[in-house]
Amino acid sequence: MVQAYILIQTEVGKAASVAREISGMKGVTLAEDVTGPYDVIVRAEARNIDEMGRMVVAQVQSVDGITRTLTCPVVHL
Repeated sequence: MVQAYILIQTEVGKAASVAREISGMKGVTLAEDVTGPYDVIVRAEARNIDEMGRMVVAQVQSVDGITRTLTCPVVHL
């Protein structure tokens, strides 16, 4: 199982609607709108890194109002 944080920048005024839409996606365990350099932070999980990549590109990035994403896989050191 791969887990990752997806940091999202949105258009002005879109953070709440983006977080709400993403929170219903399969594999998303948490989606919250935040303040700072990113507008939404998502916690997601997938079976492997390829599945995670497909989820980010095909599902998350297709949400209206997103301008940029940064995916940070969780590592266990």
